[in-house]
Amino acid sequence: KLPSRREVLGILDQRAGASRIIVRCMDGKTRNCRVPGRLRRRLWLRPGDVVIVAPWEFNNEKGDVLFKYNPTQVSWLKRNGYLKEIEEEF
Repeated sequence: KLPSRREVLGILDQRAGASRIIVRCMDGKTRNCRVPGRLRRRLWLRPGDVVIVAPWEFNNEKGDVLFKYNPTQVSWLKRNGYLKEIEEEF
């Protein structure tokens, strides 16, 4: 799954508690994101995970986590150039 036009890739920086996480996004912003209720118990997130974030329309500093990539998908993203800016962090 690739991000659509209003979604961005990001790397999880830290967990903030209460289903909130701090994500460094590919557009250069650091966002305070929340994990929606439908994913809360299914999606276990750790620092360093690559996720898709949907920024909020009315507040661009916040967003929702939509998808988490597994390690095989992350290596595919690196090979195909989607993670060039943050490749040195892995």
